[in-house]
Amino acid sequence: MKISFALPMSGSWATPENQVRVARRAEELGYEGLWTVQRLLYPEGGGERMGEVYRSVLDPVVSLAFVAGHTSRIRLGLAVLNMPFFSPANLAKQLTTLDLVSGGRLDAGLGLGWSHEEFAASGVAYERRGRRGEEYLEVLRELWTADVAEYAGEWYRLDRVRQDPKPVQRPHPPILLGGTAAPALRRAGRVADGWISSSRTDLGELSESIATIKQAAAEAGRDPDALRFVCRGPLVVRDGGASASGRAPLTGTHEQIRSDFEGIAEQGITELFLDPNYDPEIGSPDADAAAAMDRVEAALDAFAPRR
Repeated sequence: MKISFALPMSGSWATPENQVRVARRAEELGYEGLWTVQRLLYPEGGGERMGEVYRSVLDPVVSLAFVAGHTSRIRLGLAVLNMPFFSPANLAKQLTTLDLVSGGRLDAGLGLGWSHEEFAASGVAYERRGRRGEEYLEVLRELWTADVAEYAGEWYRLDRVRQDPKPVQRPHPPILLGGTAAPALRRAGRVADGWISSSRTDLGELSESIATIKQAAAEAGRDPDALRFVCRGPLVVRDGGASASGRAPLTGTHEQIRSDFEGIAEQGITELFLDPNYDPEIGSPDADAAAAMDRVEAALDAFAPRR
């Protein structure tokens, strides 16, 4: 299982300076990739439903383009960008450019979204977003691979158009889908290069989702073993540790947290990225930014991939 880390994206510690510090240090220590989160809006009065760490969030595409210029090897991942909030032609252009400026290091984690407020603000319908999402992926691939792109669907149309240049990675950057419901899992198996778990996924039950995805891939005539399974691991470091009884995975001391890696890997996860943005003592706008960064740098050193 490969080990990656999240960029500073949420709260007071999410500054350009800290993004560069985390990106450079993670690359230096041998982490596989850097990952992000997307949140367009924070509904007033919706704090309990969304969580404090969603109050102040940076844009993931801009953040990855920024750190691409400060790194050279580490991969850059979107986890996840919600497709309905962009036109497919616009997103194809943005992600192609990101793949180009990073030298072919992009992992395109895409999703459908779930916030009604974000759909309303984006001017798109919430209904039938699953089928629309599959059509969206077909348009992306057409733009990325065809010299002259053509497409006629229920929602999208391309009338013999060109979109150049093409991405560095061929045929296109890896497409990894988010989602937790059974239809979303089956969709990942049928049409994507892999799956990314959400921040709310039970890290003790990952194998069930992976089995559903692999079965759907096999039924579609695809190789289930070729898929990637990326786990977003909300990281909560506490110097005093956590009691063994009922301790959530990736919560506690550095030693307790590292002991969880094997159990996650055994479920079929191919890449784990540790994400401190979901710790309210780090990802909140009211958190002490300097203290948060000190804790994150200690975690980067403690969880660095073992060679």
